[in-house]
Amino acid sequence: MLSQTKGILLHSIRYGENSLIVTLYTEQFGRQAFMVQSAKGKKARNKTSLLQPLFLLDLIVYYKQSREIQRIKEFKTYETFRSIPFEIKKSTQALFLAEILYKLLREEESNPALFHFCEEALLFLDRTDQGIANFHLYFLSRLTGFLGILPHIRISGKGSWLDLHTGISMSAEPAHSEIMNIRETDLFHQLTTMPIENLPEFTINRETREIFLRKLIAYYRHHFDSLGEIKSLPVLKEIFFPG
Repeated sequence: MLSQTKGILLHSIRYGENSLIVTLYTEQFGRQAFMVQSAKGKKARNKTSLLQPLFLLDLIVYYKQSREIQRIKEFKTYETFRSIPFEIKKSTQALFLAEILYKLLREEESNPALFHFCEEALLFLDRTDQGIANFHLYFLSRLTGFLGILPHIRISGKGSWLDLHTGISMSAEPAHSEIMNIRETDLFHQLTTMPIENLPEFTINRETREIFLRKLIAYYRHHFDSLGEIKSLPVLKEIFFPG
């Protein structure tokens, strides 16, 4: 059946001499793998250059539910990124988040709310010059709500500790070390509740950013065995936490 849908590119791998297999998170069909014929020539190269991490694509596809790999008839970008491909901090975050999403988004069914969250967040990143260093923290924090692991954080005057095993904040510090401290728990709560427009006002130092990212990843690993090794993480660290 010929269908039209939007898609966010998560992963691509060469298949044979003239083809690619790309994995996209689509608005209409959820996660899907597609075969793209990448014939030789300048026009073909221009088309395949659009298949970059987290690019927003408008697709016409031959979709069949029982087929493991779908076929693409036509594709183009419906929003051309102005800065993400050209600014190292933005492109590095795109590479990192594409890998995370590729490993976590497994459902082959529509989830428009999740798709629109990703779409709107990426457009914000592309168009802003402020708050860039914390974008991946915001994205991963808010993503928990769409994946069913939003932490239950109770904010009190004395503060609380988030247990990374359970996703529940405690009024007393847990005995084990897999926790976020009072400051980190508060940051997590801020990121899961504030609108993305307020991200430029969210300021933390480099050390706090690095520790918070490590604990965010640990939180995801407690809930998703599929996360495994994140190959793009060393690149992200090199850009944001050099030396």
